Amino acid sequence: MALKKRKIFVLDTNVILHDSSCIEYFEEHDIILPITVLEELDQFKKGKETINFQAREFLRALDALSGDNLFNGGVSLGPDRGRLFIRLEQKMHPDLHLNFSDHKVDHRILNIAYHLDRENPDRQTILVSKDVNLRMKAKSIGLTAQDYTTDYVKNINTLYTGCRVEENISSSLIDTMYQVPYSFEADHLLTQNPLLPNEYCILKNGSKSALGVFDIRTNCINRVEKTSVYGISPRNAEQTFAMNAILNDQINLVSISGKAGTGKTLLALAGALEKRRNYRQIFLARPVVPLSNKDIGYLPGDVDSKLGPYMQPMYDNLSVIQNQFKESSAKYKQIKTFLEEEKLVIAPLAYIRGRSLERIFFIVDEAQNLTPLEVKTIITRAGEGTKMIFTGDIFQIDHPYLDSQSNGLSYLIEKMQGQRLYAHINLESGERSELAELASNLL
Repeated sequence: MALKKRKIFVLDTNVILHDSSCIEYFEEHDIILPITVLEELDQFKKGKETINFQAREFLRALDALSGDNLFNGGVSLGPDRGRLFIRLEQKMHPDLHLNFSDHKVDHRILNIAYHLDRENPDRQTILVSKDVNLRMKAKSIGLTAQDYTTDYVKNINTLYTGCRVEENISSSLIDTMYQVPYSFEADHLLTQNPLLPNEYCILKNGSKSALGVFDIRTNCINRVEKTSVYGISPRNAEQTFAMNAILNDQINLVSISGKAGTGKTLLALAGALEKRRNYRQIFLARPVVPLSNKDIGYLPGDVDSKLGPYMQPMYDNLSVIQNQFKESSAKYKQIKTFLEEEKLVIAPLAYIRGRSLERIFFIVDEAQNLTPLEVKTIITRAGEGTKMIFTGDIFQIDHPYLDSQSNGLSYLIEKMQGQRLYAHINLESGERSELAELASNLL
């Protein structure tokens, strides 16, 4: 059998900033790192954001890999692996100079990939970039271009929802759910696919129904009751499941997905306030990813003024909860006290990352705008007694280099399903208003 020809992969800077270990995943193929990419990485070395960490990690790994060797003949990436080369700048290829200015970094990377493709007609040259526009430019000049998909969720249509509907359940089993101890052994539920730990189910038999959750510790399906907390009552089965997961002390990690208006953040915040006594602080954070990919520097005012628009939706949710009570009531005043004493902290995610996460109820809103590595970094900081809730809509992404398959929330759901410390629920029904639901479905 003929050996496969080794491919040549040219890496864009954003691939490295997305995953500093990316060079480990190209098997026997060669990797080209344009010198322009190294120059760009140098600009990202300083800072506390994840991309700064990625830049530093990659450069350290590259230095360790090369040691005292020169890059002239490439550096081996290991047994049965390809080699890594640094490619210096070249004059803009005659085929490109009319359409692509060499003043743009992307065009210089594109130029190197094009030169390589022409120099190696017997091998496939592939430009790897998270930038869809650069990939389109590459394809327009006959170059193969691909997204970096190592941490992709393979099929978004089959992503775990955390809930299933079981029809034609024995009437006696449903009756059991309403009698002490409000549960039955999971072995009695004859289902084609076994339930996962903390998976929720709607059990039906004609007009009879019950809500349940699978507890792997007892191998029982326990009844889930509708629970109102801090004036917020679940309005459908999925919201009831979400609140159950939020309030369950045996579940340390919860993800809640769903379109706008399904109540993700509101439920998480109400649950956090209800469980406040068990935790040292409540952190409510979200990544700052401006719409249209503009940096916050273009906004007027000081730091607080710049960040205000991004934090406002979280204050809006808090206001909804607060307004369930009269201004003179204890709970209304308590929320105000929590904010003043910083027992409830609302801030951009970058401001919270460096803090100690011991006994923290940590809500990460808009988690679909995080990369898989960022989600991992946040969760691995969880100390003893900490609970984490990730909320977001995997189909509404503002990050320029993420989509429904590559974002951190989708990755979290796919990788964590089946773990006994984890629960997930996808909210399908919009509950903000009839108008909001109509707009979400039709526009």
